[in-house]
Amino acid sequence: MKLLSLTDKLSLNKFLVNEGEPHIIIDKKACQTCTGKSCLTGCPAGLYSEQNGEIIVEWAGCLECGTCRIICNKKAIEWKYPQGGFGIIYRQG
Repeated sequence: MKLLSLTDKLSLNKFLVNEGEPHIIIDKKACQTCTGKSCLTGCPAGLYSEQNGEIIVEWAGCLECGTCRIICNKKAIEWKYPQGGFGIIYRQG
């Protein structure tokens, strides 16, 4: 059995993105005081990155699990489900 990469696994899903209406908002001021940055490693979709000292999230590929909101010890992530009809559509399993 061939092991799938994260990219291969995520490509099995479909996303309906509500452009301009992010369902994840980061409090950048709170992020600046964070030393652990658990969001960078905790997101199962790998959506968080650090660019020029700032945390960036690519919310359009969100799996809607809420992990980032739970693991952020600074409570710097405002997370809610996307508006009805938008978000992830699981095609397998």
